[in-house]
Amino acid sequence: MRLYGLVAAGGFRRFATYRLATAAGVFTNTVFGFIVAYTYIALWDERPQLGGYDVSQAVTYVWIGQGLLMTCALMGGGFEDELVERIRTGDIAVDLYRPADLQLWWLAADLGRAAFHLLARGAAPLAAGALAFDLALPGSVLTWLAFLVAVALGVVVSFAVRFVMALSAFWLMDGAGVLQISWLAALFFSGMLLPLNVFPGALGEVARMLPWSSLLQVPADVLLGEVTGWGLARAYAFQAGWAAVLLCAGRMLQTVATRRVVVQGG
Repeated sequence: MRLYGLVAAGGFRRFATYRLATAAGVFTNTVFGFIVAYTYIALWDERPQLGGYDVSQAVTYVWIGQGLLMTCALMGGGFEDELVERIRTGDIAVDLYRPADLQLWWLAADLGRAAFHLLARGAAPLAAGALAFDLALPGSVLTWLAFLVAVALGVVVSFAVRFVMALSAFWLMDGAGVLQISWLAALFFSGMLLPLNVFPGALGEVARMLPWSSLLQVPADVLLGEVTGWGLARAYAFQAGWAAVLLCAGRMLQTVATRRVVVQGG
């Protein structure tokens, strides 16, 4: 386990070196946060209590989303592009010779990446939003800790989805299209565009049952106090269940895929 701890630390340091990119990302997240926040205010002025949120909760949801956008890799930016490229070029053969598990290696690296983005690109936009708006942020330390647990589980679910998608490159030789579809699904079904509570009828029910809801909707509801007590335990079980299912799927797909490694270009 010490090896994977070092890999996670390396993933953190790797993204910490891109300081200008991080500053630009914080600025972009903050600007988009203001745009979406005022859009939500206009929408909630017309439909108060839409989705069970008041306007303060809705605006807080916006800034939580901006904070988790990169943390949970809702638009990519994690390990998946590199893994797809290594599969395409055949460098994956070198990875398979390492005295480390392929899935755990990339999971550790992605956890390090997520930890950096949570601190660097998550906290700053949320702080900016708190200065400009009356956000419905909790005063309880326990609620914040519960939120961090939900975020951690969401990151694992996000990794598991992207790992499965990336392994499609073993058969397609180029997984870019699959990854783009996955990112679009993540943006829509995570609640990044609109809270899933707003989705009507069967669409809302289905969206809340899909794994992507673990990335934003569940952590946001935990921080907003919409999920407490046994509801919190059920939310964690939902996230952990999807994480287990998807990690197992990735493990099985990895086993099948590595039996037929194809090295392109020699």
